[in-house]
Amino acid sequence: MSRVLVIGCGGVAQVAIQKCCQNSAVFKELCIASRTKSKCDDLKNKLEGKTSTIVTTAQVDADNVEEVKALINSYKPDVVLNVALPYQDLTIMDACLACGVHYVDTANYEPEDTDDPEWRKIYEKRCKDLGFSAYFDYSWQWAYDQKFKDAGLTALLGTGFDPGVTSVFSAYALKHYFDEIHTIDILDCNGGDHGYPFATNFNPEVNLREVSAPGSYWEDGHWIEVPAMSIKREYDFPQVGKKDMYLLHHEEIEALAKNIPGVKRIRFFMTFGQSYLTHMKCLENVGMLSTTPINFNGHEIVPIQFLKALLPDPASLGPRTVGKTNIGCIFTGIKDGKEKTICIYNVCDHQECYKELGSQAISYTTGVPAMIGTALVANGIWNKRGTLTTDEFDPDPYMEMLTEFGLPWIVDENPATVE
Repeated sequence: MSRVLVIGCGGVAQVAIQKCCQNSAVFKELCIASRTKSKCDDLKNKLEGKTSTIVTTAQVDADNVEEVKALINSYKPDVVLNVALPYQDLTIMDACLACGVHYVDTANYEPEDTDDPEWRKIYEKRCKDLGFSAYFDYSWQWAYDQKFKDAGLTALLGTGFDPGVTSVFSAYALKHYFDEIHTIDILDCNGGDHGYPFATNFNPEVNLREVSAPGSYWEDGHWIEVPAMSIKREYDFPQVGKKDMYLLHHEEIEALAKNIPGVKRIRFFMTFGQSYLTHMKCLENVGMLSTTPINFNGHEIVPIQFLKALLPDPASLGPRTVGKTNIGCIFTGIKDGKEKTICIYNVCDHQECYKELGSQAISYTTGVPAMIGTALVANGIWNKRGTLTTDEFDPDPYMEMLTEFGLPWIVDENPATVE
């Protein structure tokens, strides 16, 4: 049994924390820490009498390494689960290294200030060397690999759904269904309707930066980058129906290209309705997606952060969102000398998630895997050292826990493929 510090108390964090409390055999004690302690206290009160996990709360500024170190040294957790912002990954990793504690997160590092000259210099070299221009990538966290190895610690990177579950699906497919995987298409479909003209299903600042960036995919050993939203396909998703989907850059492609031997092509597609795309393009055209600070009436503001304050909080979408998500991977490859194609996917119902935890399915499908990855590190089942992604471990215990904790998966051995 373990003691875990959770940093963050947004929509995903609230799902992960409630799932930890359902799994009290592993999570004996839990501390919820956030910049806004009142949110942590509210969740603790909600959990009162529903779990044998001992829950405490704390205030912390996750941008401040010394504050995070002081909290870790005070609480003495076995593992820190970072469900704050990707901007804070490196700060929290530094604190975990200094304090000798395992680290887990759901999304790779990206900078809050993309105009920072020091970061920009490294970023521009990476764009030139690797061939993709997204602001988020694994290089910053992979640079910690030897430090975590030397310290005898695990840093589990990206245990959400995508990245996270999709990478476990890939490892599971390779272990049980293929001798060689040649192509992977990751399809992320949200068939839910929240009724707003425009809202994002997770942190607006991160979501809009991700979606408005150029798309890219891995093919024949290198990256190919294309203009944002320039590759569109229609796909008929089981239990959801036909949806338009668009090719995006996504972080698990980078890890899978490194860790799945002989893979020839990896693509990531996400569904969007026309209303979402029209609103996003308009906001981009008028500068509202910019991360560069501007002066407004004597105050410095960042446009995308101001927009975030105007948009509905993703954590508030649960009661009004209806429909289902379908997220999975289509694999082609060779088994016993013959060509083979399968799809492994999960379908999640927004209203069922709300009934169980008061959450919509996007937070649910990220928060459940966050708990699972943390549990496997905490109980020593996943015990490799260094900075590692979920595809680098035995997928079987993770797949079993997905079914046990609310994300059952389906293997389709005759799926439609994406041209």
